[in-house]
Amino acid sequence: MKIGPLSIPLKEDFSLKSILGFEKTPVNMLLALSVIAMLVMLVVGIGNYLIHSHHAYNVTRQHPWGLLIAVYIFFVVSSTGFCIVGSLGDVFGFKDFTMISKRAIFGSIVTILAGFTVIAFEIGHPVTMMIYNVLTPGLTSAIWWMGTLYGLYLTFMIIEFYFLLNNDMKKAKIFGLTGLLVGLAAHSNLGSVFGFLNARTISQGVYYPTYFILTAFITGIFLSFIIMGFRYKLNFNEKTKKLLEGLAKIQGLLISILIFFMTWKLLTDMYGGVPTRSDVAHHIIHTAPFWAEVILVMIIPLLVILKDFGKSPVLMFWASLSGMVGIFFMRYNLVHDTQVKPLQMMKIREYQLSPEWIHYFPSASEIMISLGGLGLCILLYYVGTRAFNLDEEEGH
Repeated sequence: MKIGPLSIPLKEDFSLKSILGFEKTPVNMLLALSVIAMLVMLVVGIGNYLIHSHHAYNVTRQHPWGLLIAVYIFFVVSSTGFCIVGSLGDVFGFKDFTMISKRAIFGSIVTILAGFTVIAFEIGHPVTMMIYNVLTPGLTSAIWWMGTLYGLYLTFMIIEFYFLLNNDMKKAKIFGLTGLLVGLAAHSNLGSVFGFLNARTISQGVYYPTYFILTAFITGIFLSFIIMGFRYKLNFNEKTKKLLEGLAKIQGLLISILIFFMTWKLLTDMYGGVPTRSDVAHHIIHTAPFWAEVILVMIIPLLVILKDFGKSPVLMFWASLSGMVGIFFMRYNLVHDTQVKPLQMMKIREYQLSPEWIHYFPSASEIMISLGGLGLCILLYYVGTRAFNLDEEEGH
């Protein structure tokens, strides 16, 4: 298909019929119905937000960041992770990883679009934001830099994907490297949004800007196992097994580093009994979502990898599914645990009860928009697999 000077190579049989012509197995039908249900939820959730504004959400002055912030982080972390995995082949020249480059780069585009969709209904005035983001840039604002860099990152990812589709590897490498660097800058900047919170000592510091990059790579590998598992229906050929074995070994190293990072973060948080830091850390380790994150992201996948050093791709597929559930808890915990301690702990009137830990549970609208973002992500990726040849072409 030609759009002006651009040539976008679509599959010859791409049509609405090809989109609806998937194999009608029970798993596929369940997935299709789930996506439709999530898209309906997205429409209902957005409608409720447009009617009631932020009153449709359970966020408060004491807990201003809710589920949508966590889901936005979940998607943009996934996008950066896909970008890193995709760059291993077409940017850094590791031949074993070139077969996943197009899928990973397309996945990075889809996931960040889903993230932008979710955050658009959290920030209140997305159109106004885009206008004044250009007219009155906040150069000292970490959030301004995050939004600007992610916009540039998406642009470079789309350009790289275009050149990958046209097998122009030289230009794809240039834009891929540029997009990777901008994406890493944007992602570490997202971590700095938490690191700059001087009033929240549990997150303040240099930990999160580096932690975000590490967990992005881990997320990208989990997603790579999932998309390749669906692509080959868990019946992997030798070339794919070699790719996945390499990714599993990298994942084992990354998870080990993550365990090291988190252990020392918690120890330094708890040591010395520093108010609003030590007590929050002790509170965190006694919550179920924290242990869901530890078990699903770290313990289960690492045990599967250590069993035979990544030679069981089917097991890694299931471990990656559990890992992505854990990654959601990781993002939710990051947002919620930062706000769990009230900033005002002293009584300000005579018969006031002593402030307690802040409790928050997402509203129905927050849950529907979040699930709708997931449904949109799956739909866009599926349509992309029908529209574009995302497999490695022979001779490249």
